[in-house]
Amino acid sequence: MTPVRTDHDADSKLYRSISEVSELLDVKPHVLRYWETQFSMLRPKKNRAGNRIYRPEDLKLLYRIRELLYDRRFTIEGARKRLLGERRETPAQVEMGFVDAEKKMLLGEIKQDLQQLLSRLRERSAARA
Repeated sequence: MTPVRTDHDADSKLYRSISEVSELLDVKPHVLRYWETQFSMLRPKKNRAGNRIYRPEDLKLLYRIRELLYDRRFTIEGARKRLLGERRETPAQVEMGFVDAEKKMLLGEIKQDLQQLLSRLRERSAARA
């Protein structure tokens, strides 16, 4: 198994795809989808295309799940109970600025689409020359 990146990597981007998260945690995407079914607190948002988008708080939870299951050898049930216990100990946090975050995500998607379009146009232009 390759080394897992540290938690500070989780804060570097606003949203990550399932493939990025899979690579960061060194687990297969189907494992992440399975964990969603087993840990009720893990609910990544989905973009307009229906693809999962993981926020930094999702990544922190995933790092914790991975640690409990892989490093500390908890069962799924044991890890679930531990995480629920930890949640009761910490006060609930209010999510702020979701509208701004969503706008930033949409702008990022538009930028990526435009960059792909520009790349294709350059390829066609080069092929004609």
